[in-house]
Amino acid sequence: MRVYRGLDEICRPFNRPVLTIGNFDGVHLGHQALFSRVAEIAGSVSGDAVAITFEPHPLKVLRPGVPLLKICSLEHKIELIARSGVGHLVILPFDKELAGTSAYDFAYNIFYRAIGVKDLVIGYDYALGKGRQGDIAFLRDASGKFGFMVHVVGPVVVDGMIVSSTLVRELVSQGDMRRVARLLGRYYQIRGIVQKGQRRGGPVLGFPTANLHLSEEDLCPKPGVYVTQVIADGRCHGGVLNIGSNPTFGGQRLGAEAHIFDFDKDIYGQPIKLNLIDRIRDEEKFSGPDELRARIAMDIETAYLILANEKNLKKSCLEGV
Repeated sequence: MRVYRGLDEICRPFNRPVLTIGNFDGVHLGHQALFSRVAEIAGSVSGDAVAITFEPHPLKVLRPGVPLLKICSLEHKIELIARSGVGHLVILPFDKELAGTSAYDFAYNIFYRAIGVKDLVIGYDYALGKGRQGDIAFLRDASGKFGFMVHVVGPVVVDGMIVSSTLVRELVSQGDMRRVARLLGRYYQIRGIVQKGQRRGGPVLGFPTANLHLSEEDLCPKPGVYVTQVIADGRCHGGVLNIGSNPTFGGQRLGAEAHIFDFDKDIYGQPIKLNLIDRIRDEEKFSGPDELRARIAMDIETAYLILANEKNLKKSCLEGV
C-alpha cells in the first residue's frame, strides 16, 4: 500500500479512483466493510482503491484539553488498512484550517481536484466539512456536479450490536475483550517498548515480567489480569498481563506488566505486542509477596487452559496485527 502524508505527496493522478474517507480508529468490522466495498468496486473497473484518513484525530483539534483515547496508533492503523485491499492511503494533517473547511470546498478541492474520485464509498452515518454539513444528501447532490457516484454502506451488526469505535472504547474500558474481538475481527492489541520496572517480578515473585508504559492518549483496558498472546522477538508466546498500579507494593502509577510463558530473553528496549484474549480477574491487593505469588501461579494455570482452547492464535500470530 502506498502512503501519502498529505495531498502534496500525490505525484501522479490516480487511475479511476474509488475512495472512502474516515478516522478509522480501530479499523473495526464496520471500517473493514467500507474497505471491502472500495476494493470490490475498484477491482470491477480496474481502478485504484483509495482511502483518506486524518492525523491527529479530529477531536484532538476540535476539543482541545479533552482526553482522546485512541484504539490504535497511526502506525497500527496503517498496517491494518494495508491488509484490507486498499492500495493508496492519504493521511491528511488535521488542523484548525481543515476543521474550518466547508463541505463544498472539501468535495471540490479534495475529492474532485486532488483525488479525481469516480466512486465514493461512505458509511451510513458519515458527514464531512465544518459543522458536519456534508451529509449523504449533500454528497449525492455534489456527485452530480463533480462526476462521481456515491455508495452508502449500511451498519455492520454483530451479536445485536452496531459496530462502532465508540462501542469498542466502551467495551475495552469494561475489560470485555471477547466482545471487543468480535467487533474488531481480531484481538485487541497493546504495543510498546519494554521498560525497566521495579525488578520484583523475577527476584521477588519468581515470575519475570516485561513492563510497558501506558500513554495517556491510548485506550487502556480496565485494570485487572488478562490472558494474552505476546509477540516478542519475532515469535509468539502465551502470557498473563497485569494492568494496574501494583497495590500490594503500594504502587500508584498505572502500568502494564506481562509474564511471558517459556521465554527468558533480555528484551529491554525492544518492541512487543500483546493481544488481549480474555480477562481473568480484577487487580487485588494481597497481604504480601507469598499470597501474590500463589495467585499469579493460579492465573498462569487458568491462562494455559484458556489458550489451549483458543482457535485464532495461529492466525493472529502470523498476521501480527
